Amino acid sequence: FETEVALKYHNTGKRYSVLIYKDDNLINVIELDKDGAIVRFLDEDMNIFLLYGFRKKENSKLFLNTAYHYTYKNGIEVEQTLFNFKDTGELFMEKRKLGNQGLEVSTIGLGCMGMTQSYPPFPQKKDMIKLIHEAIDLGVNFFDTAEGYGPYENEKLLGEAIKGHRKNVVIATKFGFDFTGNNVGKSGKFISLDSRPKTIKRAVDGMLKRLNTDYIDLLYQHRVDPNVPIEEVADTVKELIKEGKVLYWGISEPGVETVRRAHKVCPLSAVQSEYSMWYRNCEEELLPTLEKLTIGFVPFSPLGKGFLTGSITIPRFNVENLDSNMVLADMVKDFAAKKNVTPAQIALAWILYQKPWIVPIPGTKKLERLKENIGACNVIFTKEELNELNNEISKINIVGERYPEDQEKLTGI
Repeated sequence: FETEVALKYHNTGKRYSVLIYKDDNLINVIELDKDGAIVRFLDEDMNIFLLYGFRKKENSKLFLNTAYHYTYKNGIEVEQTLFNFKDTGELFMEKRKLGNQGLEVSTIGLGCMGMTQSYPPFPQKKDMIKLIHEAIDLGVNFFDTAEGYGPYENEKLLGEAIKGHRKNVVIATKFGFDFTGNNVGKSGKFISLDSRPKTIKRAVDGMLKRLNTDYIDLLYQHRVDPNVPIEEVADTVKELIKEGKVLYWGISEPGVETVRRAHKVCPLSAVQSEYSMWYRNCEEELLPTLEKLTIGFVPFSPLGKGFLTGSITIPRFNVENLDSNMVLADMVKDFAAKKNVTPAQIALAWILYQKPWIVPIPGTKKLERLKENIGACNVIFTKEELNELNNEISKINIVGERYPEDQEKLTGI
């Protein structure tokens, strides 16, 4: 007999995962090499699945046109099913929900800050626009920026890159720093905050222009302003949501009590903070609070602020702290070697396995790193492997601060 199934594709750069759906239910996942041809595998009941695939042209998506499923009983073929494929043409990446207000994003996002700030040298704009387009083609739809990155230049870059793609992307940006005068600390970064209602509204109008859009998907308060009650901030954002300028909102690096107070006035969809194998403080109070309130979590610096990529720039990795912290890096590398993946993929997959409402936003300026990061979605841990990894991590004491002192004072308020 014949039946119809739908296909969706997940391209990690090295292989395709083909997801087979029947009546909107996922019934199988098959990994194919980039040449396609015939693929044979056994299903859970030891039945044979044959797939015939082809490419329309070099470097194009792999299309499957025929499949036969042979069912056996006591070694004798009892049924043959021909599948007629309805190709959705959709490059697939699983989505995750942030909060319960309706925000849904790709499992892994892309942090854009390093394209214009903090991690020189900075590539040419055209190269970063091309990278953002590559991310979209690979299924990433969640892009993180801020008016403070540059300032303003990062938003302009992203705004130019998403022309023609606006309906397919989710933009997260942030307000909250005061850029007037010379309000920088010893670290060379801005330390003056301003979350007054008039400042927020002015900031959003500027963001809309720079991002070439008439709405912001996710608006964060970049840092909590101790001089403006969070209820006043939440009420201001609620007005912007009613006006249609903002769809969802969140806070970056807040204290737990601030989260509770803000959420009562205008429900939060996401909280952003650092989270990685190298920094797990949020597990104590923040993550349990977010789970209780059904608020999503967006970790930045999920790869330990450059530890796994060699661009180490923070006190935690000063010479006097380096030897102690290398123990974790070595453990991750050993674990990655056992699973035949990269250390970065292990670190990202570990985060994804913590909670289904966590969406990391690793930053990169290189296509190969982008593909590597996306490949973390395909890393599978058994329960035993995850327990082993967690046990090893818990034994390691990370030494040193994650921020320069003037920046750390702005967090946890």
